[in-house]
Amino acid sequence: MTVSDSDHDLNAEEDNTIHEARLWRDDGWTARVIKNEDDDGWAVEMIKDGEAEPALTGPWTMGRDKKNPKPLDPNAFRTLIKTASEVLRRHEQQRHAMLHKDVTVRANGEDVTVTLDIVPDEDDPYADLKALDMFGAVLAHVRVPAGFKFSKTSAQAWVDNDFRKPE
Repeated sequence: MTVSDSDHDLNAEEDNTIHEARLWRDDGWTARVIKNEDDDGWAVEMIKDGEAEPALTGPWTMGRDKKNPKPLDPNAFRTLIKTASEVLRRHEQQRHAMLHKDVTVRANGEDVTVTLDIVPDEDDPYADLKALDMFGAVLAHVRVPAGFKFSKTSAQAWVDNDFRKPE
């Protein structure tokens, strides 16, 4: 019987699973119980596979001896995954809200949605300014500086100026 490359991949994935009192790795997440640097207690950090920084760090319960941390268990791990996933989702929503803005203005008696999407490129950040008709079709699209002052007034001025690139 031969072992295929995909079987090796499955075995490697299974080997990555850890269920220890202070370290759990499963389902794309790692939970690690660590000494809390701020006091005498313990903390737990949740790290999503492939990420360098924890998505969540929080206090962890002391064990019965009031000296060592309570061991991780399946229920706690599932709860930690749910909480850390929610934190990541909120961060993503906040980032999207910071990088995407839209307003509706009027042009020739029709509603026009004007959007600004900031592209936070490290070397050359910029923003895409777009005008969309009521069906979502693009009426105009220009590239503007990432610091473009976007407001209902600036959007209306752009539309009123026949979509010429703002200064």
